[in-house]
Amino acid sequence: MKPRFAVFPSFVFMFTVVFSICALCVPAECQQNKTNGAVVERVGDTAFIRLRAPSFEQLSPRQQALAYWLTQASIAIDPIIYDQLSAYGLRQKRLLEEILAHPKYVSPAAGVRISLFAKLFWANRGNHNDLTSQKFLPGFSFVDLQRASMAALRAGAFQTAYADLPPLKTPLDVKREVDDLRRSLFDATFEPMSIAKSPSGGQDVIQASSNTFYPGLSLADLKGFEDKYPLNSRVVKQDGKLVELVYRAGTPDGKIPPGLYATFLKKANECLEKARGYAEPAQAEAIGHLIRYYQTGDYAEWVAFGAAWVQNDATVDFDNGFIEVYRDARGAKGSSQSFVTITDAPLTAAMKKLAENAAYFEQKAPWDEKYKLSTFKMPVVKAVETLIETGDFSVTTIGDNLPNENEIHEKYGSKNFLFTGSSRALDEATGQALDQEFDAGPAEIERAAKYGTEAHDMLVALHEVIGHGSGKLSARVSGGAQPFLKEYFSTLEEARADLMALWNVWDPKLKELGLITNQEEVAKAMYDNAAIVDLTQLRRIQHGDTIEEDHERDRQLIAHYIADKVPGSIEQFNRDGKTYVRVADYQKMRQGVDMLLAELMRIKAEGDYDAIKALVDKYGVHFDPALRDQVIARYEKLNLPTYFAGVNANLTASFDGNGEVKKVDISYWDDPEGQYLNYGAMYDPGLASGPH
Repeated sequence: MKPRFAVFPSFVFMFTVVFSICALCVPAECQQNKTNGAVVERVGDTAFIRLRAPSFEQLSPRQQALAYWLTQASIAIDPIIYDQLSAYGLRQKRLLEEILAHPKYVSPAAGVRISLFAKLFWANRGNHNDLTSQKFLPGFSFVDLQRASMAALRAGAFQTAYADLPPLKTPLDVKREVDDLRRSLFDATFEPMSIAKSPSGGQDVIQASSNTFYPGLSLADLKGFEDKYPLNSRVVKQDGKLVELVYRAGTPDGKIPPGLYATFLKKANECLEKARGYAEPAQAEAIGHLIRYYQTGDYAEWVAFGAAWVQNDATVDFDNGFIEVYRDARGAKGSSQSFVTITDAPLTAAMKKLAENAAYFEQKAPWDEKYKLSTFKMPVVKAVETLIETGDFSVTTIGDNLPNENEIHEKYGSKNFLFTGSSRALDEATGQALDQEFDAGPAEIERAAKYGTEAHDMLVALHEVIGHGSGKLSARVSGGAQPFLKEYFSTLEEARADLMALWNVWDPKLKELGLITNQEEVAKAMYDNAAIVDLTQLRRIQHGDTIEEDHERDRQLIAHYIADKVPGSIEQFNRDGKTYVRVADYQKMRQGVDMLLAELMRIKAEGDYDAIKALVDKYGVHFDPALRDQVIARYEKLNLPTYFAGVNANLTASFDGNGEVKKVDISYWDDPEGQYLNYGAMYDPGLASGPH
C-alpha cells in the first residue's frame, strides 16, 4: 500500500498529499517558475513540481530502451482513472484537451482560464479534489466553454477519435457534447463527491460516490456479493442480477472477448510486449504474466505477476495495474496506476539493513505473540528515482509497499520503494515558513531544522519496510483482512504502519545498525509531527466537517486516540489567538502508540469490523470547522502551495529499420500542459499538433 505524504511543518510528512484545488485562481494570482528549479508552475494552491532522474544517463542502452517502453505502457493506462472516478471524466478530458490543442480562434482570456482549470483537472484526474473528494468548479462560464469549443472546432479540433470516443465532426455534435457535460462541470450539487465515506442525505457510501465501480447500486444491493474479479471489474445490475464487467483487453485468439478499458489495455500490452524484449529473464516473466492478466482479467494471473514481480529486483523497475482500493468506498475495486523507477543505489544499501532485521522488529512489536510472524521472506527494498507516474499515482507518494495481496506477502515477501526523486522535489519546493507558523515553540522549530529530514526518511523506511510487512492473521481471516474490515481496512493498515514507525524509532537497534544519528532528537521530531499533523492537514479540507481520505483519517485517529487515552501526552493550547499542538510527554505518547498499535493488530488479525468502525468514527472522521478555518487563514498568509502535482521526465526514442530502439533521450517538460497533451495524443492524433 502506498503512503502518500503531505507537506507539514518540519518536513514532508506522513502518508497523504495530493494535488488539487480549493478555489480556482485568476490569472494574476497564478505563479509560474519556468526555471530549472523543482516548481515548474503554480496554479492557485497547486504547485507542479519536476521529477528528475539523473541516474538515467548511467543506464545501459538496453535498460534505457526498457525504460522507454515501460513509460509508454504507463501513459497507455493513464486515461482509465478519469473514467473510474466519474462517468463523465473521459469526455471532460477530451473536451478540455481539444480546446487547448487548438487555441487559434479561442478568446485569449477564456483560453487562459480554461488552461488553468485543465491543469488542475489533470492534477486531480478529474474535477474532484484528490484529497477531500469534493467537487471544484471552473473559473470560466458555460458560455465561455461553448464559444471556446466552437472556436476549437473551427481550428480543426474533434476531427479524430479520442480512444473510444467518436469524432465530433459538426457544430451540432460539439454543441450536444458541451450541453451533455454542463451539469458535470458547472453544477456543484451534481456528483458532489467522488468518494463519500461519510455520506449525507440518506444515501450510503456507494450511492453518494461519483466513481463508476458500482453505477446505480447501493450497499444493500451488494450485501453478500462475492467478486470473481476483485480488483478489475465494474459491478452492475442486469436483468435483476449483479454482473461484473471485467477490465480486460481480450485474448488474441478471441476465446476471451474484450471488456471494459480494452482500448487502453491493448495499447499497454503492445508497449509491455516491446519492454519484455529488453528485460532480463526474471523481469520478462513478470511482464508476461501482466500481459496475460490484462488480456484475461484473471485474478490468478495477477497473483502470478505479483509473485514474479516481488522476487525481481531490477534496476529499471515498474508497476502497472489496478492496485489500490482507496478510491472505492467499499474498499474492494482497484484504481489504475503506474510508475517506472531507477534504483538509487547508495540509499538502497541503508534500507536493506532494516529489511535484514525485520524479524527482530517483529518480535519487539507490542502485540500478542499469536499475531507475530515466525518466518520471514526478506523484502526487496530500494530507494528509487522516478521516471514517470501516471493514473492514480501521485508525486506526493514518498513510499510504497507492494503487492497488497496477503497471499503473496506471506509466501514471497514484499517490495518496498522509497521515492527519493519525489522527496527531493518536495523538499526543494517547500521551505521553513510552516515551522515558524505552526510549531509549538522554539525547541520544536530548532529540532525540525536539525533533524526533520532524517526523521522523515526514517519514518518512511520503517513504515514501508517494517510496518506493512509485519503481523500475522488468524486462521479466520488468513486470506486477508480487507473483506472483513471493508471500508475501514485502508485507514487501519496505514495507521498500523505509521504506528510501527513511531514505536520502533526509539529502538536502540537503529543506532546499532548505524541508521540514526541523535536518536532521541530524531524520535522527538517524528513525534512532534505526528501530534501536529491532525491540525495542519485541515488546511486542505475547505468545506464540511468530516475527513473522507483514508490516510488523513489514519493520522487524526492516531493523534486524537493518544491524546484521549493517555492524559498528559499530547496537548492543544492557544497563544496569541492561535491554536497549537505539542507533545507534552514523549514517553507517555509512546504509551499511546503501544496501546493503539496492539489494538489495531488485533483488529486486523481477527477481522473485527465493529471495533475498527468504532475507533475510526470516534477519532478519525470529525473535526471542528472553526479550527479548520483558522488553520486555512494562517496558511494562506504564508503564500505556500497546499497541493503538489508531478511533472514527469520525457523519454523519446529513435528506431532502426527493424523497429528496434536505437537511442533514447531524456528531457524535462517546462509546462504541465505540454505533458498532458502529449499523453492524450497517444489516443487522439489530433492533439499532436497542439502547442506542446
